[in-house]
Amino acid sequence: MRTAILDLEASRIREVANAGIGRSDVLAFWFGESDEVTPEFIREAAIESLRRGETFYAHNLGLPELREALAGYASTLHGPMEAGRIAVTSGGVNALMLAVQALVDAGDEVVAVTPVWPNLVAQPLIMGAKVCTVPLRPVEGAWTLDLQALLDAVTPATRLLVLNAPNNPTGWTLTRQEQLAILAHCRRTGTWILADEVYERLYFEDSAKGCAPSFLDIAAPEDRLVVAHSFSKSFLMTGWRLGWLVLPPALVESIGKLIEFNTSCASVFTQRAALAALARADEVTPRVVAHLRRCRDALVPRLQALPQVSVSPARGGMYAFFQLAGQGDSLGVAKRLVREAGLGLAPGSAFAPEAEGWLRWCFATRELSRLEEGVERLAGWLARQG
Repeated sequence: MRTAILDLEASRIREVANAGIGRSDVLAFWFGESDEVTPEFIREAAIESLRRGETFYAHNLGLPELREALAGYASTLHGPMEAGRIAVTSGGVNALMLAVQALVDAGDEVVAVTPVWPNLVAQPLIMGAKVCTVPLRPVEGAWTLDLQALLDAVTPATRLLVLNAPNNPTGWTLTRQEQLAILAHCRRTGTWILADEVYERLYFEDSAKGCAPSFLDIAAPEDRLVVAHSFSKSFLMTGWRLGWLVLPPALVESIGKLIEFNTSCASVFTQRAALAALARADEVTPRVVAHLRRCRDALVPRLQALPQVSVSPARGGMYAFFQLAGQGDSLGVAKRLVREAGLGLAPGSAFAPEAEGWLRWCFATRELSRLEEGVERLAGWLARQG
């Protein structure tokens, strides 16, 4: 077994979830997914595909009609996009891994902004890279970027910069000015940017386009930029495992080869479902975002009312990331909350050492009453700690 694999840390989110899965008395908010099922018309599109017998291999890069639809979708949000720059993948995490496999060699330097979903740091480690992190800093419960510290960390020796914004778990979102500065700097250093923008539509600030600022708004097609997306969050399709990459034209052929050697292709029936989702994106995604805003606005004030909690409303994403005063061991606290309060949250230490003492609460739930009950359980547990 390779040392890089042996040294990988298992998911602490899973560690907490495994302690509570199967218990009917636990309110689970640990995973990053809604408890709402995929809309029926999307499911029906997959069923019809299966009825037609579409059970065979597809093109490595995806169905041509889906690539065209994704290009149209991206063009609406970010300006003209060619379908030839799109690669369909078997999930957003597969998209990210493919990008890392394409760009990173053993020994390369990779810079990542943290706290962040642990997979984004683990993937370059799997490739044998050296990962350097630039931490966000909390200010009154909101996490902020020291832009100059990030620019100083990215040098001509940096092969890849990994950014996730809107961010899981903090809700931090890059501003347009920050994106312009980062892109200009990476052009000078020759550094690739891997932008995980899967939460771009789950954005709660005023936006004419209905999405967060994207590097696709400002980059040229030939820039050293790879943008990863997923159907999971904005279309309620987490279990379908379907994502896509937006690539410089010169990288597309190589990604196609990597898809062949990883998964061969995404399944046709899931791609038919994706086509149905895109056809009614203006119906599905705004409804999802409006509901998530209601969830956020129901949860965060209740958390802020607890004297031991420090939290700020997320600008994007689907999480409340909060600090518990005097509770340093977030993994231990999360396990105790499952055991003693029937409340399932993700430990901050899963996302970065600087997030120790914080907890992530996924507020994507159909029933606001679940959030209210969850806060009551947290308040009761805190009161019992004396």
